[in-house]
Amino acid sequence: MEHSRDRDRNRDRDTEKEFVEKLVKLNRTAKVVKGGRRFSFSALTVIGDKKGNVGYGFGKANDVSEAIRKSVDKAKRNMVKLPVKNGTIPHEISGDFKASRVLLKPACSGTGIIAGGPVRAIMEAGGVTDVLSKSIGASSQYNVVKATFTCISKMMDAKAVAKNRGKSLAELWG
Repeated sequence: MEHSRDRDRNRDRDTEKEFVEKLVKLNRTAKVVKGGRRFSFSALTVIGDKKGNVGYGFGKANDVSEAIRKSVDKAKRNMVKLPVKNGTIPHEISGDFKASRVLLKPACSGTGIIAGGPVRAIMEAGGVTDVLSKSIGASSQYNVVKATFTCISKMMDAKAVAKNRGKSLAELWG
């Protein structure tokens, strides 16, 4: 009985060999009808190519595999660029969504991914190997994922900083 229900949430499934797919949350809801309970499922997945592109998707359906497929399709449409520098992020950043706040800090090589469930899934899928993180406030997995993507959207690499200041990379570093 234990093996029939797949409880491993970090199931890796290669989507067309280019994306790593991580199931963050699978939720079952029941609607009570005249004949009994009718179940439906919602899935939150994170996908990435381990080269700095990540996306998340949320799908609902009456069976598990369809919900996961829908969420993966949405994740592919919501891909964003995660700046990775030497296996870590370029600078410390914090992002929030509703009551969830996520703090991300760069770490030296060999540290590993120090992060809880949803943040770990995003960082692994994005190809980050060393990062420190803290999830503050509400621990709703959907909101933590959104807060992490807020962090990613605010992150800047050296080229972006130089462009914003109107200088070249050489001028920026001296």
